[in-house]
Amino acid sequence: MSERPPISPKSPRAALEPEQLPPPPKRSDHARNPLVIVGNAIITFIVVVMIGAGGLYVYGKNKLEAPGPLAQDKTVNIPQRAGLDDIAQILKREGVIEDGWLVFAGGVMALRARTELKPGEYLFQKNASLRSVIGTIVEGKVVQHAVTIPEGLTSEQIVERLSENPIFTGSIREIPREGTLLPETYKFPRGTLREQVLNRLQQAQKRVLSEIWERRNPDVPVRTPEQLVTLASLVEKETGKPDERTRVAAVFVNRLQKKMRLQSDPTIIYGLVGGKGTLGRPIKRSEITQPSPYNTYVIDGLPPGPIANPGRASLEAAANPARTRDLYFVADGSGGHAFSDSYEAHQKNVAKLRALEKQIQNDTVEPAEEASSPSAAAATDTAADPAATATTTGSPKAKSGAQKRRTRNGAAE
Repeated sequence: MSERPPISPKSPRAALEPEQLPPPPKRSDHARNPLVIVGNAIITFIVVVMIGAGGLYVYGKNKLEAPGPLAQDKTVNIPQRAGLDDIAQILKREGVIEDGWLVFAGGVMALRARTELKPGEYLFQKNASLRSVIGTIVEGKVVQHAVTIPEGLTSEQIVERLSENPIFTGSIREIPREGTLLPETYKFPRGTLREQVLNRLQQAQKRVLSEIWERRNPDVPVRTPEQLVTLASLVEKETGKPDERTRVAAVFVNRLQKKMRLQSDPTIIYGLVGGKGTLGRPIKRSEITQPSPYNTYVIDGLPPGPIANPGRASLEAAANPARTRDLYFVADGSGGHAFSDSYEAHQKNVAKLRALEKQIQNDTVEPAEEASSPSAAAATDTAADPAATATTTGSPKAKSGAQKRRTRNGAAE
């Protein structure tokens, strides 16, 4: 261990004063240069900005990726001409996002989607992140609503349905021609114009009819696709059972080939009410022979046009009917029809139906009421009427009261 040199002050006062430190070195002329000072300031500023930007990036990324507040899937409508602030307010009000306009706008800018936001009705998933929400709106994945047009409706009835459906907008200028719309299930976004819906139904009908016409049986006595639609409309209105369509079509085709009148009750109704579709009451006896361009009890051959809009299955059945000799069909009491190729066999089927109806009536009506009931009197009157020999009660297709009491296609009246 080295020993410190002894202190040898020059005087007692000097011994009491602290030892003087050497002076600091002089600052170089280079460090005092203004360019260096400015450069240091710029570097410092850049470092601070980078740190801030990094923090902002981490914060923004967390905001974009963090689960949203939605507790379950939710549909939200973004109206036309909604601005960035409007969209943010709607999403926050509906609980899709929890932050305000600034965070939403920041996310939109970060994703470069300012001009890509599209109006429409959107389905946002449970806990959808801000990135997912913005992506859904940018991609325009709007909700598609399934709209079913039932087979057998007239064009007027279809227009009425579309007019009452709140997901569509706009008005319909003109009712399409009968038989030019294809009944099916379609999907449309909210806000679709009703005219656009009709155009789509018409285009679908043209496409399907063209395909079926090319595959038709050449023995079917129709000369044009329009006549095929007319024949299919009769099939559509007569039965709703898929396995009966080709056989019902065969009855009509066999009658056309034999120059027999088709005698289809739905044509009476269409001749009376046109596109309204339903009569709302039984067919009167006087109306059975009432002259009408559509009444196939009066006219020969097919009506001048369709009496409804047939579906794809009925068009297929009319183009390729079953190969049978059937000329008659009558309700069998169980929802279908009994077919026959002779009037004698047809009358037996009618008798079976009457017996079944009588049994049902006996099981459901008290004897004391049977004599005085208006319905019982009507049943007695119907049974005595040679032009009202059967019923289609129980058919899947809704028929009028008179249709329920009449022979299907061709009682020799």
